[in-house]
Amino acid sequence: MFSHIMIGADDVLEAKRFYDAILMSLGHNSGVIDEKGRCFYFGESGIFAISKPINEEPASHANGGTIGFTAKNREEVDAWYATGIKNGGIICEDPPGIRKGTIGDLYQAYLRDPSRV
Repeated sequence: MFSHIMIGADDVLEAKRFYDAILMSLGHNSGVIDEKGRCFYFGESGIFAISKPINEEPASHANGGTIGFTAKNREEVDAWYATGIKNGGIICEDPPGIRKGTIGDLYQAYLRDPSRV
């Protein structure tokens, strides 16, 4: 559905530590740093990337924006959530559970990236 998602971070290596932990809990490889200092995670459904903002302004969170990572089952969602908290993730909603919506009931969990307080 998408080619890539890139988020901004003031400290790419700090963000990489967090995303390595949570994405590896879902079976992905550690991120790869390129020659420009950006970090890339390559998956079958697209690329997730982290970069310092190119306008050289401080990075900030996208209020109301979310990025959903695919999990195979509830156990992976729970592992992702627990790993995220252990690695500095900020609790911003209810714990993992069923979220009812117009597209059906989904088992989900949300955390805020620790660099986006």
